[in-house]
Amino acid sequence: MQNPYYNLLLSLLLFGSTACSVDPIDAPKSEVLRLEILLRTLNTVNTDDESKQLSKDIFRTTNLLTKKFELTSPPLWHNFLVNVGLRQKGLCFHWSDALYLHLKQQKYTHFSFHLVGANIGSYFLEHNALVVSNKKGKIANSILIDPWRNSGKLYFSKIEDDTSYSWQHRLDRGCE
Repeated sequence: MQNPYYNLLLSLLLFGSTACSVDPIDAPKSEVLRLEILLRTLNTVNTDDESKQLSKDIFRTTNLLTKKFELTSPPLWHNFLVNVGLRQKGLCFHWSDALYLHLKQQKYTHFSFHLVGANIGSYFLEHNALVVSNKKGKIANSILIDPWRNSGKLYFSKIEDDTSYSWQHRLDRGCE
């Protein structure tokens, strides 16, 4: 007679071994491709592979942070939960800082990462995000990366196309 736990154990082993091969990007492929194409516009050199890798990396890291921060929606509700101590992280600067630190460690050859802020110093209106530029590019010609704005659903655009905020480079936050 076969052990009754055999099928359960076999199922768990099969599930566990296939789970490692699943790409943890929780985003439509069309969005990952759209960011990849936007990143390509930053450089005149051929950066197709690096743009593809960076796009996947940004989406993957956003997905991991969404889980780590135990995100709730809308973002202002999540901010309230953080401010009263029911969540540890998830404010906009937590997102931008975590992405910045992660991407800086990856040593991308053709891209630079910078912290930006809007309405700096205004308690209720300040907002922070990350931008990606080419290695020697200017903030004005960069791609805005903002996972906070839509509660973990990545918002990205050319910084000049984001009319919701007037962004400033946050040199005071330790970025280069």
